[in-house]
Amino acid sequence: MAHEPRGSASKASAALAADVISKVLQGRTLTQALETAALNPSRRGAVLDMAYGALRYRGTLEAVLSQLLKKPLDDSYTHALLLAALYLLAYTQEAPYAAVDNAVRSAPSHLKGLVNAVLRNFMRQREDLLAAAQDSTEGRTNFPAWWVGKLRQAYPMQWEDILAASQLHPPMTLRVNRRKTGIEACRAELQDSGQGCRQTGASALTLEKPVAVDKLPGFAEGRVSVQDAGAQWAAPLLDVQDGMRVLDACAAPGGKTGHILELAQADLLALDADEARLSRVRQNLDRLGLAAELRVGDAARPQGWWDGRPFDRILADVPCSASGVVRRNPDIKWLRRPQDIAKFAAQQAVILDALWQMLAPGGKLLYATCSIFPEENSQQMESFLARHADASLLALPPELGNGQLLPDENHDGFYYALLGRAGKAAA
Repeated sequence: MAHEPRGSASKASAALAADVISKVLQGRTLTQALETAALNPSRRGAVLDMAYGALRYRGTLEAVLSQLLKKPLDDSYTHALLLAALYLLAYTQEAPYAAVDNAVRSAPSHLKGLVNAVLRNFMRQREDLLAAAQDSTEGRTNFPAWWVGKLRQAYPMQWEDILAASQLHPPMTLRVNRRKTGIEACRAELQDSGQGCRQTGASALTLEKPVAVDKLPGFAEGRVSVQDAGAQWAAPLLDVQDGMRVLDACAAPGGKTGHILELAQADLLALDADEARLSRVRQNLDRLGLAAELRVGDAARPQGWWDGRPFDRILADVPCSASGVVRRNPDIKWLRRPQDIAKFAAQQAVILDALWQMLAPGGKLLYATCSIFPEENSQQMESFLARHADASLLALPPELGNGQLLPDENHDGFYYALLGRAGKAAA
C-alpha cells in the first residue's frame, strides 16, 4: 500500500486534529474547523496531515473502525481521534508506537483503555481489516454511496477514474502574469530556485512538489499566482478586450478577477456577497498591481447594486457543490447531501437569469462551476437556453470538448459554457 509522507505527530497534534475532525463530523466545514483551532506553526503541518488524511480516507477508516468496536462510540472527539490514529497507522510511515501512544494520551481518561485496545487490535489484524473494508462502497471508494451512484450514472465509462483522481493529492499550479514576465522566464526562475515544473496550460506551470508561497520566486512581486490549471481557462474564454465593461459576479477570492485584468485593460466590477471574502480580492489585486471596482452585492438581486449600465462580458462563477475539487476539500464529500445538488441548481438558475438581463446585446457570459454533476452543468445550460430565446451556446476550444473538465493529474474538475446574447454589440 502506498504511504503518505511521514508526519510529526505529538500528543498535542493528535488532540488538535481530533478536535478539527470532530467538528467536521458534526457539520462544520474543514475551513471553519481549522479557523477555530488556532494552530501554531510548529504543529500546523502534523494537524493538517491528520485532518485531511482522515477525511480523505474516511470511508475505509470507518469501515475498519466498525469492525473493531462492539458498538458505535457516542463520543465524537474520541471517534475522530481514532480515525486520525488509524490514518497514521494505515497510510503513513509514522512510527506505530508513537501513533498509538499519542492517541491514548490524548483520549479522555475513561476511554484510554478502549483507544489502546482498538489501535493495537488494528495493528495485529491490519491486512484482514483493510481487506474487509473493501466490501462496502464507502469503504472501497472513500466516497458516500449516493455520490458514487451519481457518478456511475453520469459517467458510466469514467466514474472509477474520476473517483481515483479525486483521491490524489492536488497539484500546485502557478499562473504566470504575462504583464510582468513570460512563461519561459518564469520556468527558468523556478528551476534556478530548485523547483521543477511542467507546463500545463497557456500560462500554467505545475510544480513537481508543492511549496509555501513565500518560497516562490516572484510571488510577492505579482509575477505568479497560485491557480489550478483548470481554473485558468476562465479568463481566456471570456475573451475580454481593452476598454470593455466587465462583471465578475461571484468574484472572491479573486483568482479569475486577476487573470482577466492580466489579459486586458478592462473596466471591471468585482462583486461578491461576502464582504470578508471580497477583501481577499483586494489583497490579490494589490499584490498583482491591478485595479478593479469592488462591491458587496448579491448577484441574484441586481436591484441592490446595479446602476443599469450593461456589461460587455460577465463571468458567472456560481456557487456549486464543489464536487470537482474534493481532493482539495475532502470534507465536502461527507458534508454534502443528495438534496443539496438540486438546491445549488435552483440557486444557479436564479443567478443566471438575473445576470442575463445585465448583459449587453452581442455580449458574452461565461458560466463556470467547479462541479462534475450534470444537474449543475450541462442540464443547467439546457434549461437556461430553453428559457432565453436570445441566448446561444458558443463554441469552446477543442481541448475543452463539451466544457466538462474531469479531475486528473493536471487539473481539478470544472465546467464551462460560453453564452452569447443576440444583437449587435455597441461600437
